Formats: sequence, C-alpha cells, structure tokens
Amino acid sequence: MEAANRGAQEAGGLSVAAGIDLPSEVGANRYLDRYVNFHYFFVRKVILLKYSYAFIIFPGGFGTLDEATEALTLISTKKLVQFPIIFFGKDYWNGFYEWLEESPLQSGAITEEHLRMIHLTDDFDEVLRIVSQTAKDLGVQLQPLKP
Repeated sequence: MEAANRGAQEAGGLSVAAGIDLPSEVGANRYLDRYVNFHYFFVRKVILLKYSYAFIIFPGGFGTLDEATEALTLISTKKLVQFPIIFFGKDYWNGFYEWLEESPLQSGAITEEHLRMIHLTDDFDEVLRIVSQTAKDLGVQLQPLKP
C-alpha cells in the first residue's frame, strides 16, 4: 500500500488508507493524509465498498482475494452499485481468471456477465480510462492532479 499512497501524495491527490489490526502488519505508512484503522475485517470491507466507485486490485494474498470476491459478489447480486473491478498484473491474476472461466463458469455458478465485471490489465492508462469513465457515469467530480 505504501507505493499507492506515495504515488497519490506525489501526484497531489489525497492519500487515504483503511487499515486492519494484524500482528504481522507494521501499521500506517508515512504517505497518508487520512488513516482509519479497523479491528474486524468485515467492518473494513463495508467501509471500503460503501465509498468506492472502482476497485483496483494489485497482487496480494487471502485478504486481497477476500475483498475482491466480496466486491464481485455484492455487485453481481445487485447489493452494490456496479463499478469496475480491475485486477492489475496479468501474469499474477491470469490463473485466477482462467479458474473462474474453467470452473465456476463451466459449472453454471457464475455467468459471462459476471466475468465481464472483471478487467484484467497491465496498462496504467487503461486503469485511468476505466476509473475516469466510471466517475463521469456516476457524476463524481475527479480532482485534477498537479503536474
């Protein structure tokens, strides 16, 4: 997360984090403008999802998968407004995407429409286009970043 927070600050954006109490985590990094810490995962997920209009998911472990699949579940069941779920890092996430195609899709547990919610990319410009278009569609005013 530090890299994302640093990039946001250096670009002139607001750097916000929703942390979780874990014995293996070191806590907040120095590139944060706002930091909220949670004890329970489910509370953190509610806050992350309630105030999001896109999820950009970088390589991670079980927590990352948990948050990504929770977002996909809530969007697919129409409990949350549809917003893009962007998995960044094709080499890392391709196996997960192929598994979705080969197992849940083939067995009828998910549909092609569900798969279309997922964007798999290595292109930062594509991420920016997707997020910008979503913000525009939702009427969210993006703040211009300093050059």
